[in-house]
Amino acid sequence: MKKITRIICLFLSLLFLTGCTASQNEPKTESIKETIYDAYVYAFPLVLVNATMEKMTNTVEPTTTQAPPNQLFHSHNLANASAKDVVTLNTDTLYSQAFLDLSDTAMVFVMPKADRFCSGEIMDAYTNAVKITGSGSDNPDQTAFLITGPDYSGEIPKDLVHVAMPTNMAWILCRVLSYGEADLDNVYAIQNNIQLLPLTNYLSGEAYIPAKGSYSESNNFIPIEHVLQMTPAEFFNTANQLMVANPPASADQAMIEKISAVGVGPGLEFDPAILGDSGQDEWNTMINDLSTTLFNDSQDFLVQMNNWRFFGEPVAEFGTEYDYRALIALNGLAANPVSVAIYPNASTTSDGVTFDGTNNYVIHFDKEQLPPTKDTGFWSITAYDSDNFLIDNPINRYSINDRSAVTYNQDGSLDLLLQTQAPADATLANNWLPISADNFHLYLRIYLPQESVFDGSWQPPTIKKAE
Repeated sequence: MKKITRIICLFLSLLFLTGCTASQNEPKTESIKETIYDAYVYAFPLVLVNATMEKMTNTVEPTTTQAPPNQLFHSHNLANASAKDVVTLNTDTLYSQAFLDLSDTAMVFVMPKADRFCSGEIMDAYTNAVKITGSGSDNPDQTAFLITGPDYSGEIPKDLVHVAMPTNMAWILCRVLSYGEADLDNVYAIQNNIQLLPLTNYLSGEAYIPAKGSYSESNNFIPIEHVLQMTPAEFFNTANQLMVANPPASADQAMIEKISAVGVGPGLEFDPAILGDSGQDEWNTMINDLSTTLFNDSQDFLVQMNNWRFFGEPVAEFGTEYDYRALIALNGLAANPVSVAIYPNASTTSDGVTFDGTNNYVIHFDKEQLPPTKDTGFWSITAYDSDNFLIDNPINRYSINDRSAVTYNQDGSLDLLLQTQAPADATLANNWLPISADNFHLYLRIYLPQESVFDGSWQPPTIKKAE
């Protein structure tokens, strides 16, 4: 009798949530778990970007790591192991960022011309790169952009390049290449030429005096941890509210119709009772298996290069590839389109054995094998721990790149040494990339890659256990 009662209650709750007849929109009982998963995957980037915005705008005035909405903030130090707000940070560039709320205003963003790699990515609330500015774009000269939300109906000055955002929440992320600590003042000068101000101030010429923000201890969290620890009700009702101001794309209609059957969609209310008696356990299992499941479901986008692999198109231009979009958000939030950068990853040796910090490893580049880049492009190899954060080490070295003062072999080749302890040969100290004592993985970043990277005529070196 109790079992029958639960089935009836489940039926009624679905009917109430959807406002539709069972034959139109109610998932069968056995498909609820699948629909919940699809809803989570669809909404995950949106909720994560919002959490990142909450953390990074959680301040009264701009700092080097935060600023209130519609205000720029500029990092002044290269990333290190203490940085936990965003996973897989690079150590090549300094970031300039702003989170935009376009619901009541249009913003003017000025990207300066620079003597080095200087690229801006303007993303919507779902992590799609709507516009690339500066390096990697079709116009590296200084350009002023008008950034508007989906409901904007005002004027569009002719001297501004219009960027029509599909969502009211937007994220500007600029990367400026640094040649090391001694070069930071030059980077600061470029950052100071990046501008962000409301259209009204741009047109009137009046100085923009930004409003002060606010601080809440409840928003002082690590975004990815915060999202993964959300209860089903917290996660889905946050997503439902966000989708009102950040409407799903028209191409998402089929998915929105599907997940609305479990109370997920713009303005809906999610009832955790739909999960059933074992719902919390199944939810925990889903979260724990999320990265592996998403990875397995995104194999079609994987490009293999020796024992490196990277995710190719459509990174940052995802369309309806929701699993892929969620995977990139989980492991590399705010990744660039492949035309701007690729991020080959390696976690195993050439014979398929997982990296283990109890061993030493060697990356050997032949003389002509260094990564090929265009113009102001560059490359680097960075080590990360199992949580995708930089590895703490005594020399504060997190990557080796094309600007590093490495020691080449007599034949012009290069050996990079991956190990927990400094090399016995002191002449190779600059070739040492410290790793963690347990599992770790590597990212080979190639910014502005040449075509030979994509057509397969260039291949990165394999990674071997040191003899």
